[in-house]
Amino acid sequence: MEEGGDRVDSWHHRTPSQAVIEAVADAEGVAPTDLCPPTYESLHDVVDPSALDDLFAPRHNGIPRGNGRITFQFCGYTVMVTGDGNVTLE
Repeated sequence: MEEGGDRVDSWHHRTPSQAVIEAVADAEGVAPTDLCPPTYESLHDVVDPSALDDLFAPRHNGIPRGNGRITFQFCGYTVMVTGDGNVTLE
């Protein structure tokens, strides 16, 4: 775990975009369905959720992608999503 951050482990059966929503909702103490405008910014305003999901999806031949990562700002958090299924908030 990174110092000063909260980590949500592997998204097993969840898309990366859903894992981000759940991690931020958990950090905010709200239900994922409550993480919406006008109180919270939309994930669509920050990153394309479909592109985020595709970035970490297995290749067309079924082989997993490498250990990539992406970092962006969302709802006041620095969010890092990694290829191994972790979402870290700082």
